[in-house]
Amino acid sequence: QKSAKPGFPPSSPTGWPMGSEPLESAPRGFLALLTPRVARVPLLLASGGALALAFPATEIPLLAWVALVPVFGCALARPPREAFGDGWLAGVVFFTLLLGWLDYTFRTYSAIPWPLTWLPIVGLAGYLGLYIGGVAAAASWLARRLGRGWALAAAPVLWVAAEWLRGHLLSGFPWGLLGYSQYRQLPLIQVAEWTGVYGVSFLIALVNAALAGALAAGWRRGAPGLLGAVGLVLLSVWVGRGSVTTAEEEALVVAIVQPNVEQAIKWDPDFQARTMAVYRALTLEAARAGPAVVIWPETAVPAILRLDPTMLDGLTKLSGAIRAPLILGAVDVGGLGGNRYYNSAVLLSVRGIEMSYDKIHLVPFGEYIPLRWLIGFVQRWAEFISEFAAGTRQTVFPLAEGSFGVVICYEGLFPELFRGFVSGGARFMVNITNDAWFGRTSGPWQHLAVLPFRAVEHRVALARAANTGVSAVIEPSGRIRATLPLFERGVLTARLPLRRGVTFYTRFGDLFAYLCLGLTGASGLWAVLERRSVGF
Repeated sequence: QKSAKPGFPPSSPTGWPMGSEPLESAPRGFLALLTPRVARVPLLLASGGALALAFPATEIPLLAWVALVPVFGCALARPPREAFGDGWLAGVVFFTLLLGWLDYTFRTYSAIPWPLTWLPIVGLAGYLGLYIGGVAAAASWLARRLGRGWALAAAPVLWVAAEWLRGHLLSGFPWGLLGYSQYRQLPLIQVAEWTGVYGVSFLIALVNAALAGALAAGWRRGAPGLLGAVGLVLLSVWVGRGSVTTAEEEALVVAIVQPNVEQAIKWDPDFQARTMAVYRALTLEAARAGPAVVIWPETAVPAILRLDPTMLDGLTKLSGAIRAPLILGAVDVGGLGGNRYYNSAVLLSVRGIEMSYDKIHLVPFGEYIPLRWLIGFVQRWAEFISEFAAGTRQTVFPLAEGSFGVVICYEGLFPELFRGFVSGGARFMVNITNDAWFGRTSGPWQHLAVLPFRAVEHRVALARAANTGVSAVIEPSGRIRATLPLFERGVLTARLPLRRGVTFYTRFGDLFAYLCLGLTGASGLWAVLERRSVGF
């Protein structure tokens, strides 16, 4: 076969170039630019930086569609081991910048002196960067065995597989998935009803791979692949436009309380009466709208509710006064002898505690210490590390107007956990959280950005109560209808439409991600069995 452009093989059935030249052929053009370190390293640093800028709080989502081009270009131009290092470098920069808000948490609530507070952040970024490095190495390996075109076509599949693995291995940390950068692009994210957030990540990675292919092969030869990728994105947007409006044939009123209680005094006994006075005043204000339920944030009650008869009696009377139940974040106790503590959501009415849900997916090094027998000493370094037990049952709270489920804080990042409540009959969802630990950083906004996807996946409305913000009401279309700003005290009331049907995602969950995992394995097997002599 002859190549129309020296140093780059002819087109594959996808329209992208496919390898057929000997392995020794030298990269040219854009790929040659990525070979010398003096050009490659700045591009990879810029790649990670641009990707971070696509997320809150800078929030320039367009950058996500081009940020990965250097990573995929290095996968075409360099051997797998070197491509792994390139992807890892970009990933470390991305995650260090994305998670930079953790520096505030460590400086404020730990004994770690600055600048050593950045060590755990960079360490976490180093681990998370392995997944991007793995994608680059796998694409490089496929490029050498099957050709660059097939490697580029596989890149978005590899990306989704890596994101799914990152969300599950070692208890999972799915913060900053590529798709979350687009949380305000409503027509685009409607595809999550079928694919979850991974579908949006796939589209972004696809466009990045197509751009890398066009730069490597030349715009004329890379045009079919690029046009195909852009066409698929436009098709998704066109289909999604019809799902953005929300009908409210059946709805109920909820009230969200944002007390803005400082973390430093939250559990101080001297401030308990003042804290509860704030909650009481806001709850009475919220009652004017006649809500079906009033929602308080995570660990709102500054006592172990079940063991404090005075507190319990006062809250029971408050529920009676407003003629509505309360959903409260509280610490609960259980186990033999009451020796286990849970981060819980409690449904309380005039009859007292009706039901409770104990948080299932706890935050490592926040709510428990992995391998405590080995590294338990780290608890002495940071006051934000608790020792909770994990719940085992997903509770759907009954309400006359419509049943609902509650995900606590970090649990909103885990689609399969959220899905369990909806599958169990929840007609709307609640998220309670305490993001006071994050201060006025990008952390609360990045946390909020995941929830529009949970809403779209199941076409379910969501009410979010956060201690210091950002409290919000999110429609089934993913639109954030209303918010209470950071560090402001107030009440948010809204009519929430009740879920009417069952989506594809509710029925089948992460089927799209499983398909990408399967295709990743199949492409690897095919590359082993059908190795070609390809150009690189």
